[in-house]
Amino acid sequence: MSELVESIRERYLMTLDRITSAAKKAGRDPESVKLVVVTKAQPVEVVRAAIEAGVIILGENYAEEGVMKLQSLHEFSAVEWHMIGHVQSRKAQLVAGNFNFLHSLDSLKLASRLDRFCREAGRTLPVLLEFNVGGEDSKGGWSAWDEAGWQELADELSAVIALPNLKVRGLMAMPPLGATPEFSRPYFQKLRRLQDYLAAQFPQADISELSMGTSFDYETAVEEGATFVRVGTAIVGPREDKTEVE
Repeated sequence: MSELVESIRERYLMTLDRITSAAKKAGRDPESVKLVVVTKAQPVEVVRAAIEAGVIILGENYAEEGVMKLQSLHEFSAVEWHMIGHVQSRKAQLVAGNFNFLHSLDSLKLASRLDRFCREAGRTLPVLLEFNVGGEDSKGGWSAWDEAGWQELADELSAVIALPNLKVRGLMAMPPLGATPEFSRPYFQKLRRLQDYLAAQFPQADISELSMGTSFDYETAVEEGATFVRVGTAIVGPREDKTEVE
């Protein structure tokens, strides 16, 4: 085992241990939480090392970069590739044809294009609905910071859920970045309340997944119900692109 693989494996296992502790603290089954290791802006050799270290779910933010990596590492067929960043409409075909899961579905327009390309490819894509729970202009997703406006989401979300080639599985959010992990807690709680609200509005849909929490605050997210956490720098180290912490 190379030094790089060994160091990533050590941090990966430590992160899993901390997820287990956070889940037990909250009275949850640790097996209900899945760890997405974010490898955006990391070179292929680092991604390969992560896979050899035991990582089974990888998260990418950019469609073309992610497709290049998954094609370069096609021999690792058991690995899941999750798209977690904003998807431009013109990149919908790349995502529909190559990724196993999309965490960041943020509009009916994008959903319609993904559904069309999935139909043409003969596949169904599991997706999470992204919501903006902090009211930041820089964040994508359906507006959900004002709970009084949630009922206005119903028509558009109903149309997304009805698309036959997308499988809505839950919700995703990226809270504002605060000074401590506790700063994120109210935003995680808001996303979970929204999950409960939408589950009541759409009982025919399975929206049991919650993707929230990064290297900075994933333990808090697990305590508040996360079923996916997205951790990058704490496992694979820093990258050149540091605009967002995962």
